[in-house]
Amino acid sequence: MRPVLLMQNDPYESFGVGPASIADAGLEVEVWRAIEAGPAPDLGDVSGVVLYGGSCNVDDLSGHPFLAGVRALTRDAVERGVPVLGICLGAQLLARALDRAVPPSPVREVGFEPIRPTSAASDDLLLSHLRDGDMAFQWHQDTVELPEGAVLLARGDRVPVQAFRVGDRAWGVQFHFEVDREEIDWWVDVYRDKGGDIAREWGKSESAVRDEAERYAADAEERGREIFRRFAKVVQEVAS
Repeated sequence: MRPVLLMQNDPYESFGVGPASIADAGLEVEVWRAIEAGPAPDLGDVSGVVLYGGSCNVDDLSGHPFLAGVRALTRDAVERGVPVLGICLGAQLLARALDRAVPPSPVREVGFEPIRPTSAASDDLLLSHLRDGDMAFQWHQDTVELPEGAVLLARGDRVPVQAFRVGDRAWGVQFHFEVDREEIDWWVDVYRDKGGDIAREWGKSESAVRDEAERYAADAEERGREIFRRFAKVVQEVAS
């Protein structure tokens, strides 16, 4: 079985619960550090693609030229039927690769917020285990327009699009289901160390984000592991 490609779009990325969960499902992973602007992998050498998050805007090609290659590979993967799973920026890249806009979100979200699965999620291969009000970690200031033919799988109380599916092999999830507690703490530390002020710039204090992580991260991690395990199963079924 060919490995699952994990695409790194930000230097502050540990891949969270993804690698171990995919390995537990019996698949190997390969990392493409897209941010280093190296050549894109051959899709014929991988069985699935996971697009991880990042702090840039999908249309900032001048500041982040590697995004052009990521968008091209994403579109190619969808067209070839390679299973794709986009997380936060990755979900936005999926939408943009399919010619949809990625406008500013109605609000900036950070920390844990409730998600509301739609009726379409009840039999979705990846997200049917999610329940109304599950708390999911957010850190984004942009949102997406749904690609043509996409199915909305989850809403938020303040941001309408939280998860969607394109066809039966491509998913975009706005919330960070992949993170573990350690990665959340790391991101908060990095943001502060780089001169950021979460309270002023995002409307929620650093201590509030950490307190929410203390309450909700463990359950969110397990839901994230299940999403990765289910994605691995889709990959295996497509490849068989």
